[in-house]
Amino acid sequence: MRAPVNKIIDYSFVDGPGNRTAIFFQGCNYHCTYCHNPETIHMCNNCGACVETCPVGALSMKDGKVVWDEKLCCKCDTCLKTCPNLASPRVTLMTADEVFDRVKKNAPFIKGISTSGGECTLRKEFLIELFTKVREIGLTCLIDSNGSMDFSKNRDLLDVSDGVMLDVKSSDPQEYLEITGGDGNGILEKAKFLAALGKLTEVRTVCSPDFQSEKTVDEVSKALADYYRFGDIHYRIITYRQFGVRSPYREQIRISTAEEMEKLRKIAVDNGMQHVSVV
Repeated sequence: MRAPVNKIIDYSFVDGPGNRTAIFFQGCNYHCTYCHNPETIHMCNNCGACVETCPVGALSMKDGKVVWDEKLCCKCDTCLKTCPNLASPRVTLMTADEVFDRVKKNAPFIKGISTSGGECTLRKEFLIELFTKVREIGLTCLIDSNGSMDFSKNRDLLDVSDGVMLDVKSSDPQEYLEITGGDGNGILEKAKFLAALGKLTEVRTVCSPDFQSEKTVDEVSKALADYYRFGDIHYRIITYRQFGVRSPYREQIRISTAEEMEKLRKIAVDNGMQHVSVV
């Protein structure tokens, strides 16, 4: 079994607690307006637009497919900016054993791994195989998810996972649909389900004055405040930033002030959340 891997960051302090190896998979079932890595949304359709713009000749066409030469690549991201399809030619099909070999090299220096994307839960069977191997060497396995998976129907994945870092884009179903293109009904129930199992490591909300951020933070924190008896839950309230966001959304979405973000933090704390940070 192989899965499309966009990139692996060997040492990351921002993809979960502690120093972790972060594996980013290609492919997502959402199309978030503020996505900071939109090049992970689709698979390459081999249109060849990126081949002509690569400044170092690291991309070529062979048998109708785009071929990437990692040794020549200078990581300038010109191909990502050129791609009209929200994809990347720099994707590697890897087996769970190949990813595990990379993790093993980092094992003395990391607490565990985090899988992200794109949306990593689209590769469920791959994750189960990888997590089983990684946990055998004493490392933890976290899932960074957009919340589209119904975890109550995928207990086999949860059984080999140490926790989920869950995005709650909005608590309002209509706004959720507008932001992601997906169905947000039941997202708070999913969060509470994970929290009751002690599997909700972190919940995240990206905030902007253009979103119903106060409503979302209020409803998320009220829903989860009583679940600390099952384990610590970190609520990460994230300031929308323009970095990586595609046009026209980059220019259209407003950035919150420090005062506005502090107000959101206070809402969560006043509702009983014990571990809240604004980033």
